Amino acid sequence: MTEKNLYHRHLVSMEDLSPDDVLQILQTAEVMKGVSEREVKKTPTLRGRTIINFFAEPSTRTRTSFEIAGKRLSADVINISASGSSLSKGESLKDMSHNFNAMNPDLLVVRHSKAGAPAQIAKWTGRLVVNAGDGRHEHPTQSLLDLMTIRDKKGSLDGLKVSIIGDIANSRVARSNLISMRKMGMSVTACGPATMLPVQIGRMADHVTTSLEEAVEGADIIMMLRIQTERLERTVFPNVREYARLFGLNSERMKKAKKNVLVLHPGPINQGIEISPDVVAGPWSVILDQVTNGVAVRMAVLYLLLGGGLNQS
Repeated sequence: MTEKNLYHRHLVSMEDLSPDDVLQILQTAEVMKGVSEREVKKTPTLRGRTIINFFAEPSTRTRTSFEIAGKRLSADVINISASGSSLSKGESLKDMSHNFNAMNPDLLVVRHSKAGAPAQIAKWTGRLVVNAGDGRHEHPTQSLLDLMTIRDKKGSLDGLKVSIIGDIANSRVARSNLISMRKMGMSVTACGPATMLPVQIGRMADHVTTSLEEAVEGADIIMMLRIQTERLERTVFPNVREYARLFGLNSERMKKAKKNVLVLHPGPINQGIEISPDVVAGPWSVILDQVTNGVAVRMAVLYLLLGGGLNQS
């Protein structure tokens, strides 16, 4: 295992990490990936540590990978959903957080529909907190696994041309990646309907366009995003068929990208809307690699915060 330390009490935003921090996590994740490839997928690193995974929003990949990550590091992992918690009985998030704290866990993994909820829970409890996605704000471990996937395939990150396409205004994945990718020396184009681009997008991306063809042309990396229907407060496009016609990625449009382009998607995927089945199953796709790397990255984050000698001062 790496002997380096991650000098942070929490991971709530990619803004919190320096380029060196990011590289440290990715290098540690490569070691953790090796653990997951063993016949016995277990290391005693976090034995005796307790992790609470509190997911107040639905999740498949993130929740499962955090649970697997904790258990492969030999931590005691407790999973709690909003429907199975005291929130469903009317208890406030603050009171529930104080109750979590009274149970003396070592780390809380938090997903919530409200932006800033993980950071607030960190203040209320004083415990280590990892943001597993908060509203439209951020999803830092998703960004880290995206970077790991790209680095694994491309060898480095610096200088790559990335296009993030879709519902950027409502995507916490997009926000984390816009921060992290530019921080790591990548050039990022944001693309989507004008109604799905945040007002401040000109400051967040290196280039902005409403043309998918323009975004795809010459790209090293294409990241497709689904429409965040659960966060839409008004109609922002005529219909799904029209959206797919203008902003759906298919093999014909892929011809404009570089031959060795990679296609990423954070999931869940709505095939036939933002991305066609032939692209999902095509040679460009590294979508399942992202899922594999998600476990390794989350193992690395838990290890560096809990078992890697975190500076608690």
